Amino acid sequence: MSESNPAGRLAALRFLLRVQEQDVARTRLWIAEEEGRAAEVAARRPPAARPEWVLERGISQHRTPLAVHAGDCGMRGMSTVPLTRAQAVEALTVRGVRPCPLCRPDTALGVLE
Repeated sequence: MSESNPAGRLAALRFLLRVQEQDVARTRLWIAEEEGRAAEVAARRPPAARPEWVLERGISQHRTPLAVHAGDCGMRGMSTVPLTRAQAVEALTVRGVRPCPLCRPDTALGVLE
C-alpha cells in the first residue's frame, strides 16, 4: 500500500477486515456443525455401565483408600476406582477399608464386621 494515498489504505484495510470477519463467521459455523454431529454420536452411544462396587480414594498425593461403596451409592466421592466383587471383599476384609455407612456394601457382599 502506498503511503501517498491514506484513504486508499484505509479502504483496503476495511475490506481486509470484512473478509476476515466472514472467514471467522464461516469457521464458527463449521465448529457449530461439528459440535452438533459430535452430540448426535454421543446421544446414540449407550451410557457406560456403572460398576457394581467402587473404592473411594482420598485426594492427597497418596490417594489413601477411604471407603468401599456400591456402584450406585450417592455418598461416594469424586475420586473412585471400579472394583470387582472379589476386590471389594478383599478391600473390606484384608485391607481394612471401611464400608460406606449408607449403602452398606459389607452387608450386600456378606462380609459383616
